[in-house]
This record gives sequence, structure tokens and C-alpha cells, in this order.
Amino acid sequence: MGLWGRWECRKNFFILQTETTMVEYSYYQKTSGEYAMSNMTKYALEASLKKLLLQKPLDKVTINDLTSDCGISRMAFYYHFKDIYDLVEWICLEDATRALQGKKTYDSWQEGLRQIFEVVLENKPFILNVYHSVSREQIENYLYKLTYGLFIDVVEEKADGIQISEVDKKFIADFYKYSFVGIMLDWIKQGMKADYQIIVEKMSIMVKGSVDNSIHNFLTKGRG
Repeated sequence: MGLWGRWECRKNFFILQTETTMVEYSYYQKTSGEYAMSNMTKYALEASLKKLLLQKPLDKVTINDLTSDCGISRMAFYYHFKDIYDLVEWICLEDATRALQGKKTYDSWQEGLRQIFEVVLENKPFILNVYHSVSREQIENYLYKLTYGLFIDVVEEKADGIQISEVDKKFIADFYKYSFVGIMLDWIKQGMKADYQIIVEKMSIMVKGSVDNSIHNFLTKGRG
């Protein structure tokens, strides 16, 4: 396969295929050779870490393991990441970004939640390994960043043209963020056995109309 595996470049994305995995990655904003090579290195490290986590726990994986599997130098690793946990955080956010592309509006937020569950389930060995190797607080912070971006966009959309403070909009988004993260952490803790489709459907029932009501209530309170 050559260095890291076989890379196949296409118009808007490239594919990494190793002996055990095949992953498709999008070009985001830049497509220069330097940018593509930089991201190819990161994606190669991601593929290697996910492969190694099928064999050993996260706290047993070393940078030498990763660089040997990728065929890159330690210097190349440290050019991109300060340590393995930095790589883990980048992988989580990168997977989440891919999952949520174009799904951060009121009409599509349910699909955004579903995609979050799906990307976590698709990476079940990686997520469970990280969950049991990293502190719960770090997992929570990752999920908070992910879901806040989803919900604040929904709140901003529904509050367009309405005189509600940024502080109140943030509070509404935080409310839904904490609710979702708590449910997802329980789902992960229980081994992802429950049907996430049912979870998303129940959350949809709970949230339907409530964002508008929250904005209206804050607006009414401000006038009272």
C-alpha cells in the first residue's frame, strides 16, 4: 500500500485505504498541496490510532506505535499534535464536523443529532476506549463543543429579528446542550445498546416548539 496506505484523490475529497480500513475525507476550505499533505498526515494518524485501539487500550498506545504504523517521524507527529490526547480531541471534533455539515438548522437539527449518534456508533471501539481511558470531563467537554454549535445555530435562526439578548440565546442553547450530552453519555456508558433512532425521536418530541416558546418567554419576561 505504501506510506500510510493508498490515497486516492478526487474532486472534493480523498480516500485513505489501509490494510484494515478505508476512510473518506472531505477537502474543506483549502485545497493547496501543502494543506492536503498536512491533513493527509493527520488523517493517517487518525486511521492508525483507531486501528491500534482495536488491539490495546488508549493509555498503552505510544507515539512510537503511531509513527511506526504510519511510517512517519516523531517530528512529523509533534508538528501536528502535542500528544496522543491532543490527537484524540482532534479526531473527535473532525468526525463531528463531518457528521454535522449542513445539518445545523431548525428543519435539519434532528438529522444532525442522528448523525452524531451514527458517527459515535460507527467508531464504537474508538469511543468506548477513549471513554474508559480519558476522564469523563474531557468526553463531556468534547460533546459540549459539538452540540452547542448545533443548538446555538438553531436558536439564532429562530430568534432572527427578535430582540433577545445574546446571553439569553446562549442560555437556551446551553439548556439543550446539557440535556443532549447527559442522554448521550448514559447511552455510551451502557455500551450503545439502546436504539438511538428511538432516542432521537423522543428528543424531537420534547424539543418540538420548545425553542420558540423559550425565546418567546425570555422576550415576554424582558418586557415585564
